[in-house]
Amino acid sequence: MIEKLEEIKKRYPEKFVPENSVFSHIHPGDRIFIGTACGEPQYLVRALIDYVNANPKAFFDAEVMHVWTLGLAPYADEKFKRNFRHNSFFITDNTREAVNTGLADYSSIFFSQIPALFYRGMVKVDVALIQTSLPDEHGYVSLGISVDIVKAAVENAKLVIVQVNAHMPRIHGDTFIHVKDIDFIISFDEPLLEFGTTVPDDIADKIGNYIARIVLDGDTIQVGYGSIPNAILTHLHTKKHLGVHSELLTPGVVALMQGGVIDNSRKTIDRGKTVAAFCMGNKETYEYLHDNPSVDFRTIDYTNNPLIIASHKNMTAINAALQIDLTGQATAESIGKRFYSGVGGQADFMRGTVLAPGGKTILAIRSTSNDGQYSRIVPCLDEGAGVTLVRGDIHYVVTEYGIVYLHGKNVRERAMDLISIAHPKFQTWLIEEAKKLGYIYRDQAFIPGKKGEYPENLETRRITKTGLEILLRPVKISDEPLLKDFFYALSDQTTYRRFISVRRDMPHERLQEFVVIDYTKETVILAVTQREEQEEIIGVVQCGIDKVTHTAEVGVVVRDAYQGRGVGTELLSYLTYIAKRQGLLGFTADVLVENRPMMNLFEKMGFDLEKRRSEQVYELKMTFR
Repeated sequence: MIEKLEEIKKRYPEKFVPENSVFSHIHPGDRIFIGTACGEPQYLVRALIDYVNANPKAFFDAEVMHVWTLGLAPYADEKFKRNFRHNSFFITDNTREAVNTGLADYSSIFFSQIPALFYRGMVKVDVALIQTSLPDEHGYVSLGISVDIVKAAVENAKLVIVQVNAHMPRIHGDTFIHVKDIDFIISFDEPLLEFGTTVPDDIADKIGNYIARIVLDGDTIQVGYGSIPNAILTHLHTKKHLGVHSELLTPGVVALMQGGVIDNSRKTIDRGKTVAAFCMGNKETYEYLHDNPSVDFRTIDYTNNPLIIASHKNMTAINAALQIDLTGQATAESIGKRFYSGVGGQADFMRGTVLAPGGKTILAIRSTSNDGQYSRIVPCLDEGAGVTLVRGDIHYVVTEYGIVYLHGKNVRERAMDLISIAHPKFQTWLIEEAKKLGYIYRDQAFIPGKKGEYPENLETRRITKTGLEILLRPVKISDEPLLKDFFYALSDQTTYRRFISVRRDMPHERLQEFVVIDYTKETVILAVTQREEQEEIIGVVQCGIDKVTHTAEVGVVVRDAYQGRGVGTELLSYLTYIAKRQGLLGFTADVLVENRPMMNLFEKMGFDLEKRRSEQVYELKMTFR
């Protein structure tokens, strides 16, 4: 390819001129586009700044446009304020201060819509500074790791200046432009920018582990960047036949491709291809992508088009947020009035995924700020915060404290769900604020501190004697709607046998007795099945500890349709295991004489059982062996 470059120099000598001559074609007021992220043409940017330093009156009021800058951004420096005005479609560390102090601009727009701005002439591109691979035998160069909006900028720019770099990989897809469409070529080899992989901490690792439970074999995924996405990808190594349709490709995705987890064999469209718009990775990542036919880089108006995204069956979009309120609207672009990142492609993917057959949207968020001082789950978004995702965009929300599913739920259910996965030290505050806002019951009970903290370690999966797969888990404060459905689904006979009462109503006040518990004094374990995204409670075992006798009073009830399938046995066996670990000596229970199935359950558990009949009730004392 180097030989081809020499041949092109001979054929197009007018494209290879001194740098001063190249930059002299930039005029006052021109709009200058610079390539994206790790594809940024570092040498061209440095050369441009050197030219301005040497010729400070060469041009003024040029507008520099970027999607994402990882390299130097000297044009955003105040000393160049007469020469350049920076305008970013996405804010990063290098430009955040300039934007928030008024030295630079931010254009808020969905990534998918940016190319149309160029094609329709709403945003003019006078000059495009980009970076490409060496030309191939046909005279084509590849945009390599940055196609996104770069292709549209090149096709609409009056002047295209290219840094040809031997380090830029040749990537398949919409990446190619012919040298005849380039105005000036500057050949300079240098390592591409790399985006450092953030090692997941314990919180990110927990979130990643939770999200991995939601991703299913054969799903097509979109994952962003950062420590949480890295953790998510790490936990997907046991999955099979995943596909990728994303705006961003990272080293984590490449690792899953190399491991055979991502093979794109079940994608609805672009089958067999990992599709992305740009890459933020490292040298090894770039080497893997070079001339790899299993990877296609497409323009951002394709990858991020909600209609294209919606065409993928079982699309799963995983994104992060800075803050979410108790009604389920989230911001990923600003912290109050301070601009932090941008609209980006998050809304494109979340909304397209909502429309996809079997689509799942997942919002990953740490429960607190990095310093632990502020809750990221809040009663209302901070004043001035941009609403990146509206209440209908989100299916799942995941923190290090668990998973909740918001889709189709009312505000009260949403608020209680989100409070249940907030950091425990902020839950009391959230409960009180939610009451003031009228989001939840005014008399909503809550037990603060360790006593009311959900014991996630007690979650376990079982298969009953009849092959039924169930999740056994402690009750959560947000389970009230599920328990309401459970109790009203019980037959009159089952209800009477469990409660020894003909009373059928189960109002909020009674339900709270089951869901708001002191876990140090009481245990309620649910048997749960999953129907698509909706949990269904099929059995409940409850025990309250008697500290005098060091035993626990126990009660079991199973939904009628699941009786005789081993659910009660699994519930009682697991509760026995928990009770023994707590050092309890045994159980007590009151069972109707007519309730032969429940007596059989207790009798077969292997307890030393004593029973005393009082009218129509057996009073049982069951000592652990």
